[in-house]
Amino acid sequence: MSDSKTITPPSNSFKMLRAMAGIGILCGLLIVFTYEGTLPRIELLRAEALKEAIFKVVPGITQMQPFAYKNNAFVPAEESDPDVVYAGYDSEGNFKGVAIVATGQGYADVIKVIYGYAPEQEQVVGFYVLESKETPGLGDKIEKDPTFLENFTAMDVALNPDKSGLENRVITVKKGTKTHSWEVDGISGATISSRAIGEIINQSASEWAPLIYQNKTAFKSIKNE
Repeated sequence: MSDSKTITPPSNSFKMLRAMAGIGILCGLLIVFTYEGTLPRIELLRAEALKEAIFKVVPGITQMQPFAYKNNAFVPAEESDPDVVYAGYDSEGNFKGVAIVATGQGYADVIKVIYGYAPEQEQVVGFYVLESKETPGLGDKIEKDPTFLENFTAMDVALNPDKSGLENRVITVKKGTKTHSWEVDGISGATISSRAIGEIINQSASEWAPLIYQNKTAFKSIKNE
């Protein structure tokens, strides 16, 4: 009597697993293709939003020029330069200040801001939130609360005597207790978010203000296209 072999058909679970894997691969490809297809549009919108913000944070300007810090000097920036600031000029070509992009950790996620720095006055003269995922109704007040935004219209970021750093640390204080122009009057109910902004400005200005102040003659003329 010969032995017989039983052929077991693929189980339904294996078929289901194979189908799910196929769907997963297809969805992954669709996500990649969608991302690649929309990336140029996303980058264009970001560039436009950044340009609009530059004109908001440096008052009185009608034109701007990107500069990169390379080899201990500020030079007109190239597209590939990573560390770029934006010098602003009025209609007559007079230098008014520099817009600086900065990031830091907020309550929910990383916050990306841009602020204006006027080296002649040694002040922050404008502020705008570029990207934020802070809690709606609370943390997002850093973007629109008039009293909070008023902190950054003439904030003291004067340098120490040897011009190597800030004379006073930018800090966020409890709402209603601000006594110095280098302090940020915080937001009730959004303590972490408003404190994060103070830290972002302090860290960024500590790095950029000395470099810009010491090299401010590099920004005196604008490159005409």
